[in-house]
Amino acid sequence: MNDSFFQNLDWDVMWEATYETLFMSAISLLFVFIVGVALGLILFLTSKGNLWQNRLVYGIVGAYVNIFRSIPFIILIVLLIPFTKSLMGTMIGAKAALPALIIGTAPFYARMVEIALREIDKGVIEAAKAMGAKTSTIIWSVLLPEAKPAIISGITVTAIALIGSTAMAGVVGAGGLGNVAYLEGYQRGQSDVTLVATVITLVIVFIVQFIGDFFTRITDKR
Repeated sequence: MNDSFFQNLDWDVMWEATYETLFMSAISLLFVFIVGVALGLILFLTSKGNLWQNRLVYGIVGAYVNIFRSIPFIILIVLLIPFTKSLMGTMIGAKAALPALIIGTAPFYARMVEIALREIDKGVIEAAKAMGAKTSTIIWSVLLPEAKPAIISGITVTAIALIGSTAMAGVVGAGGLGNVAYLEGYQRGQSDVTLVATVITLVIVFIVQFIGDFFTRITDKR
């Protein structure tokens, strides 16, 4: 490796950017998982023929999910500027990216959860109902355990999408590897900085994919 090629690198800045990317991804992923599973359950349970069948609720939640998962992330950040400022007090930094990351990604994951729940054999649900199981018992003991492999696989895909979104957030001042790659690398013509930021991002993605595949494999009993 030619050290002169990496002469523009400030490793302290690069590690700080890596921390910011991991921070944004981890915190937003936690909330995306919670909100996404909740929304996915509501979509499934209120759909036609299911336990909480309700066209109005399904229509409202479905509209929210369809609208926000369809808006390009870079546009969503701009649309949420007033909300983000009122909630976080700033539009700059890793914390300021969290509302857009969560609001933009949770609907995407919610649809994946709904699809996972729809793939469950209805006979299993009917058997639980026939035994007098409460709705809460069906949710925690039947639906979520049966859909676990698909839910884990879905959160893996979502985590990778989130990492990509943090890179876009970095372009508009949220920090992270995207910010370094664009402002320190591209705009200043320092290709070595852009390359290293890209490689670190790819390493994070590969690690996330490996972990997700591992847990999907060990929870899939088929």
